[in-house]
Amino acid sequence: MKILMSVAVAGLMSFAVANVSAADSGMALAQKNACMSCHGVDKKIVGPAYKDVAAKYKGDKTALDRLVNKVHKGGSGVWGQIPMPPNPQVNDADAKTIVAWILSL
Repeated sequence: MKILMSVAVAGLMSFAVANVSAADSGMALAQKNACMSCHGVDKKIVGPAYKDVAAKYKGDKTALDRLVNKVHKGGSGVWGQIPMPPNPQVNDADAKTIVAWILSL
């Protein structure tokens, strides 16, 4: 029984560490790619707060791919009149990590 509990606790701890690492890397990539110049985690700057984006797309299984596309190509009209410029310099893997982090908030 003790061994089983130890394995379960170790598994939960590694899951928590992995989630923290993913969150840290998502935020770090957002900072590195200047995303945080226009977006705050919990406050609107020029674009919407990332927590508002997460709430809007909660449960939407197509959100990850659609938002990665929006990172690359830009967009307008969803959050107001100010357009989001395209960011083609952000590679696919980084864009997916950033968007996955945003959707996890």
